[in-house]
Amino acid sequence: MSSGAEKIVSSIMSEAQAKADAIIREAEDEAAGIVDEGEKRARMASERILESARKQAYMRYQQIISEAKMNARRAELEAREEVIQEAFKKAEEELKNLASTSQEEYVSALRGMIKEAAVEIGGGDLVVSMREDDRSLDLGLDKIAAEVEAETGKKTTLEVGDSIRTIGGAVVRTEDGLIEVNNTIEARMSRFRKALRSEVARVLFE
Repeated sequence: MSSGAEKIVSSIMSEAQAKADAIIREAEDEAAGIVDEGEKRARMASERILESARKQAYMRYQQIISEAKMNARRAELEAREEVIQEAFKKAEEELKNLASTSQEEYVSALRGMIKEAAVEIGGGDLVVSMREDDRSLDLGLDKIAAEVEAETGKKTTLEVGDSIRTIGGAVVRTEDGLIEVNNTIEARMSRFRKALRSEVARVLFE
């Protein structure tokens, strides 16, 4: 090969090598850019995942705390309710004992319950039902009837009716049975339970 041909060949090879080197560098730069972008996206994704995990962990923490507080509050309310119910039970037992042992005090209370029920009905010819043990008590029904008559302005009579099962107190009704007021101890406690619960809770827990 002549020297001129060798020069041409050499020039072409040099140019080709330069282009190849340039392509390789461009490819390397592009590859490096892709890697950098990939790493950047990976870091961003990792941070998002980590942030999401933190948020989920915090939300779960708050949920656990909230549930724990609710459970503690529920347990406290259940415990308080148990104490209140026990207080009512003891009060009922004491009232039962009062009705059976403190004769004078109970008789006075029974008279008051009969009068209260009779006044609530509005007077008239009324029948008083009590437990068997109370039917023989000297309650002074005529005197109670006179007091009811004075308050209602309606002629009033009180007659002892059939015995009933009760701790104490009385059920008063009209002779025709159309109107009835249950003023037994159990009924009174049931009616006043809501107001009494607040008072009992105040005494027990404040």
